[in-house]
Amino acid sequence: MEAHFYHVAHSAIDCLIAALEARDPYTRGHSSRVAKLTELLLLELGVGGREAELIHLAAHLHDIGKIGIPDEILHKPGKLTPAEWAKIQEHPVIGYRILSHAPSLKEIAVLVLHHHERWDGKGYPEGLRGEAIPFGSRVIAVADAIDAMLSARPYRPPLTPLDCLAEIERGGGKQFDPLLVGPARRILLRLERLRSRRRREKRYLGHAGI
Repeated sequence: MEAHFYHVAHSAIDCLIAALEARDPYTRGHSSRVAKLTELLLLELGVGGREAELIHLAAHLHDIGKIGIPDEILHKPGKLTPAEWAKIQEHPVIGYRILSHAPSLKEIAVLVLHHHERWDGKGYPEGLRGEAIPFGSRVIAVADAIDAMLSARPYRPPLTPLDCLAEIERGGGKQFDPLLVGPARRILLRLERLRSRRRREKRYLGHAGI
């Protein structure tokens, strides 16, 4: 029965993500990368079973509420006005409402609702603080931030894994659960080693005329 639930859930999630990605070019690939980073963080934390599966599904769907954001705001290349930013901040609530229509996705909906809360209570939509924020939402928040920093945006190039790590460490105890900084550090250091190896290989191939 549980295996059937996850099969149905994954199918529904694929449809929802496809609908969102058709509207928002930035979201294309973002949801799957955040889900992968979430999976890596959970592995570092030793979290498995049903809890890990629910968090992983929520990571795939964390931005689904952007379906309800107007195109002119969603696709705006420049800085958002305060009114536009307020509209963007509605997407966790919109996502929660969409997912809550399916009783089997209720737990996932709660994680989506709170993925923009901050450890210091300065996040949205409810301003939850510390451990009042659902654990899965705290993990997704770190994964979401890492992918955002490692991705190119219209107004800046991608950060390196080391620069991203510095930002995560600065945000520990403020934006992020401090217990998640260590796992994030290990993942980002692995990414930096991979990046360095690829750069060395590229230089070697260039010198070899390949």
